[in-house]
Amino acid sequence: MTYNFLTLFPNLILTQDVVAATTKDVENAVSAINGDMGMLWMLLSGILVFFMQAGFTLVETGMTRSKNAANIAMKNLLDICVGSLTYWLVGYSLMYGETSNGWFFWSGLMQGEGADLFFQTMFAATAATIVSGAIAGRTKYSTYAIFSIVMTALIYPIAGGWQWQGSGWLTELGFIDFAGSSIVHSVGGWAALVAAFMVGPRIGKYVDGKVFSIPGHNQILATLGVFILWLGWFGFNGGSQLAWGGADAIGASKVVLITNLAAAAGGLGALITTWIWYGKPNLPQTLNGALAGLVSITAGCGNMSPVGAVFAGLIGGIIVVFSIEFIEKKLKIDDAIGAASVHGVAGAWGTLVIGLWGIDGEAGIGLFNGGGAGQLGTQAIGVLAYAAWSVILSYIILKLLKSTIGLRVTEEEETIGLDLSEHGEIAFPGKRERG
Repeated sequence: MTYNFLTLFPNLILTQDVVAATTKDVENAVSAINGDMGMLWMLLSGILVFFMQAGFTLVETGMTRSKNAANIAMKNLLDICVGSLTYWLVGYSLMYGETSNGWFFWSGLMQGEGADLFFQTMFAATAATIVSGAIAGRTKYSTYAIFSIVMTALIYPIAGGWQWQGSGWLTELGFIDFAGSSIVHSVGGWAALVAAFMVGPRIGKYVDGKVFSIPGHNQILATLGVFILWLGWFGFNGGSQLAWGGADAIGASKVVLITNLAAAAGGLGALITTWIWYGKPNLPQTLNGALAGLVSITAGCGNMSPVGAVFAGLIGGIIVVFSIEFIEKKLKIDDAIGAASVHGVAGAWGTLVIGLWGIDGEAGIGLFNGGGAGQLGTQAIGVLAYAAWSVILSYIILKLLKSTIGLRVTEEEETIGLDLSEHGEIAFPGKRERG
């Protein structure tokens, strides 16, 4: 049996159409799967970041006096409750709403939805929680509650939009902060420094010009808290890829790897520094070094090679030791857990290091790897902008609170502990002579 070409041609065209349609169906299916996987990745990452609140609670509690443990737990619980509601009500819109100038954003109340809103909400709560530990042991709970509302509703969201909204003024400059070394951590860290300065030192911290240590009551709790934060950071940084599948899956996986390398290097950096300086390796400083390593890579986790991440974290772990000593002994500011150093100073370093040896794909964008000084200058502008915004706004709010309801509990209330004076209960029942 024979066929002529004209008879077969329509069947050939039909076959090509079928192939084309099948290919498009496959592409659409893959796209849908990637979209679903991306949503799942953000939800799981957001859950990990939520779990960081438990880590902050343990770190802050373990590094301070036992008589204030319930108060710290109440503050961290407050942050997630307040942050979830205020960020949903106004914060998301102030951060991701429409803008005509790149400075301020708004699209109405109760914006955002699903995995994106949930994930971003956890970041807002983190920014507020950073302040809690710095002013532990002497701050009114009512004062902290109001400041937490302002931080999650106004201070953090407005500044966050400058880069993450997509058309903010820092975005236009080319500023890079992948997961928030400055946007989240420095904003919280500088607010913590201002708060610690304005509230004043704990009783017994500075006597006759001398600096006295007030050790935390449970370093095991603090250590467990750091491990939880380390775990949560994989979601904090990895989830900031905001997608999964194909190149995004590769990118997010690399971010998680780089985050772990920087944390490990930061812990070793602080360990070695204290071993040399103090004569013995110091656990609290090493814990802060690991956290500093995490903060140091948060901005550059999408723009750093593994080797670059190790050095960023290592230097961050070294810097934090000197910063804690400087703030405590030279500036005479009593930051109870070193929050300003871990989040503010290390956050600034983590933002700047992108301009030193950051990369964009395979291309160097830093001063030391062929990218010139341009990116470093842009990063410095961002660092200064976030520091100024946080310091100025925090000072104004805390000054208003100090002039009205006050910042600090009485000397008697501080002496007996905030658990009893502020909440009428104690975290660890039983007879106790010292906190």
